[in-house]
Amino acid sequence: MRETEFWERMRTHLGPAYSQVWAGQHNLARLGGRTVDEALADGIDCKTIWRAVWEALELPARER
Repeated sequence: MRETEFWERMRTHLGPAYSQVWAGQHNLARLGGRTVDEALADGIDCKTIWRAVWEALELPARER
């Protein structure tokens, strides 16, 4: 997954403004307590980050 697709999915589910806030403030256990922004900065694969977001938001399986 490319980062552009990742952000598109985030905006779809959280809205354009809140997705940015959520990415910077919500710590995800599946990412070792990192936020999305921290995980991206640390070079974690976007697909791995999306799966952590998907799980945290309890999105339907089709969105995985």
